[in-house]
Amino acid sequence: MPLTAQFPSWIRPEIIPGLPFRWYGLMYLVAFSVAWLLYRVQVRERNFPIKDDELSGLFFWGILSLVLGARIFATMVYETSPVYRREPWLVFWPFRNGRFTGFLGMSYHGGVIGGILAIAVYSVRHRFDYREIGDMFAASIPLGYTAGRLGNFINGELYGRVTAGPLGMVFPGAELSLKEGWVREIAEKTGAAAAGGYVNLPRHPSQLYEALFEGVILWLIIWLVRNKKPFKGFLLGLYLIGYGFFRFIIEYFREPDAELGYRITLAKTDIPPALFTSPLNFSTGQVFSFAMILLGLLWLVIAARLPGREPVRVYPPEEPLKEARDKKEENRRRRLRKKLV
Repeated sequence: MPLTAQFPSWIRPEIIPGLPFRWYGLMYLVAFSVAWLLYRVQVRERNFPIKDDELSGLFFWGILSLVLGARIFATMVYETSPVYRREPWLVFWPFRNGRFTGFLGMSYHGGVIGGILAIAVYSVRHRFDYREIGDMFAASIPLGYTAGRLGNFINGELYGRVTAGPLGMVFPGAELSLKEGWVREIAEKTGAAAAGGYVNLPRHPSQLYEALFEGVILWLIIWLVRNKKPFKGFLLGLYLIGYGFFRFIIEYFREPDAELGYRITLAKTDIPPALFTSPLNFSTGQVFSFAMILLGLLWLVIAARLPGREPVRVYPPEEPLKEARDKKEENRRRRLRKKLV
């Protein structure tokens, strides 16, 4: 007997009906807050030499770059219409037809690119070890990411493929035409009610799969090994590989974007992407997730060979460390002056 469930009717995207405040936006605030708290825990337990204003600046530029990267990447990769090419200012315009809609489309992989660039630039400017900064972010982000996927679930978006298996959920607005034979077949198996030539079939709640595996489980793995890493930068590489792996697998349960379909098709088929066909057909998310895995492996190889790679479990008191940093900077300036003379 299928365990098909209806999407909870009491869930609405708006926090207060009629007002432009949505749960999805609130989930972003929850995600950033969780990451901030977990980062501060690591800073304190390791006595990491970063001041509160420096940490605030790091998060400000990191979040700004993440949002910019996620939004720009989404409009470049996932938006097939030419609207943003004709009117590029609409990329960051949260209104449509006089109504507040927020940003319609964010790309996680674009957010990763923006966030990594911000970490690298900020670390260089403030003379932090970017490997340490990146490792602490890797141990902070996944649990916050869980909130983002819950926001997708509340919106009833990014749902999974059609399933006649033991697990499935009927999402609003995901109707399919009964003209397709496979749709009629699954409708009969699941007992889905049809109306007006359309039927809403059970789908994998892939947002919840992602929240669990790419969020909670990945966070637990990284959090438990954070004080046992073999070298600086290890956790960042582990995050890229872990997220890429989980996302690649879960994409088999998630329906690809209707306008894009499969990016790589090694098994030709007439069955639409709404129904799983072959593990040899890959979506856009899988292509970028595979790239994340390769990037993570490459980073681990590089980080394991960089000088000063030995991890520091607990740093000495901040004042002596600050004096050492200042002395190192002064020596660098002296050498530069000598070269100029």
